[in-house]
Amino acid sequence: MVSQLETPLSKIDRSSPHTIEGLVQVFTCPHRSFFTSVMAQALRIAGQGTPVLVVQFLKGGIHQGQEHPVRLGQLLDWYRCDIPRCIDTPQLEETDLAALHDLWDFTRAVVMQGKYALVVLDELSLAMNFGLIPEAEVLDFLKQRPRQVDVILTGPEMPDSVLNIADQITELRRSHNP
Repeated sequence: MVSQLETPLSKIDRSSPHTIEGLVQVFTCPHRSFFTSVMAQALRIAGQGTPVLVVQFLKGGIHQGQEHPVRLGQLLDWYRCDIPRCIDTPQLEETDLAALHDLWDFTRAVVMQGKYALVVLDELSLAMNFGLIPEAEVLDFLKQRPRQVDVILTGPEMPDSVLNIADQITELRRSHNP
């Protein structure tokens, strides 16, 4: 036996197809750390056929920046700041600060296109805490992103304003003293 539910055509909104609303997830810890579980999640999701964007704001490298992404498979794009080192201080040279802002602008633009289903913004909390990326811009970005996009933010000392809008908060901590 088969049953079917019909909806009158006048009540169907064809302008916006049904999509599941994306989540804002935060992974934080008291110290600067590499979030292995987040990267594993990004790789797993990309391997299952979903487009993923990973952006590491405070990591640099040789031939990085938005012109030279690392592509893992066909569906995971990994970007780093176009500087030859890692950022560990709020005092930056003008060229380094410009590279960071270029990456942030690029990230916002590409996410708004809706190409990626999962976006990982690594160490974004440090960039905000250092005063390199304005907290208000991050909050606006999270509110304005396409509604189906999942966003994961990582880093220590995540601002309360971000924690307050997060759907999930994971705090990593050591269970013993080394």
